[in-house]
Amino acid sequence: MSGLRVIPAWRHGQERLYVCLADGRNIAWYDRDAARVNLLSEDRRDDVLRVLAPFLAGGFSVGPPPVPTPVELARLALHPDDDLAPNRPGEALLISLDRDPAPARRLRADPRQRALAAEQAVGEVLDGLEGAGWHTLHSVPLPGGARIHHLLIGPGGLFSVHTLAARKQRVRVADPMVMVGRADPRPLLREIRADAGRASFALTAEIRPVLALCGATDLDMAAPPREVRVVRDGEVSSLAGVGGVLKPADVEALHAMARDRGTWLRI
Repeated sequence: MSGLRVIPAWRHGQERLYVCLADGRNIAWYDRDAARVNLLSEDRRDDVLRVLAPFLAGGFSVGPPPVPTPVELARLALHPDDDLAPNRPGEALLISLDRDPAPARRLRADPRQRALAAEQAVGEVLDGLEGAGWHTLHSVPLPGGARIHHLLIGPGGLFSVHTLAARKQRVRVADPMVMVGRADPRPLLREIRADAGRASFALTAEIRPVLALCGATDLDMAAPPREVRVVRDGEVSSLAGVGGVLKPADVEALHAMARDRGTWLRI
């Protein structure tokens, strides 16, 4: 047995297959679009090609990688367990439902299912912005049990997106309170601002908070809330309409920092 494992990951909208040692260190990766296997060490060439064999199709080249940028070096040094980039939309809810599934028979649907559907819908839209130079991290954990549903990083800056499930319900916003249907109002905008502030501290960059309403039939908002942008389903992609704030190198550097779980343990 070679002790190697293959871990898929996405970079700039393109899939890469990383070959890792048992301790999580990368020793090679297969770039499908370039049809090239990049080896960090020729010593394990045969083992790498053997473990990648099920994924290789057609012609491909093998050799050392191009000279990596500092961001790429940081990515290669990051242990897979500490990398938040592979998180799916609603990752935390998926884990919660897997560990503690709802009873088979219950009068009302598990609210986690509605929240998951909302996060997946918004996350799919945000992931679709990848080709325009944007990166999205999902379920970013914060100390104390809080989390950022989606962290969007791109040319227009950084956005902390909180998804709110409101399918076929009216939403009333009166800063800092948010009320969905007939449920009791809660100071959600205060929480969203606080989480964005903590994230700004961790990344030493301005992060603008966003409330994304998923499935709301109506929005009652007398005045725009302080600092928080409120968007509905069809407006989520408009977050990428802002440009000229960050250079591509800055976007990559912030994304590399944000995807490291250790970054969020310092706040």
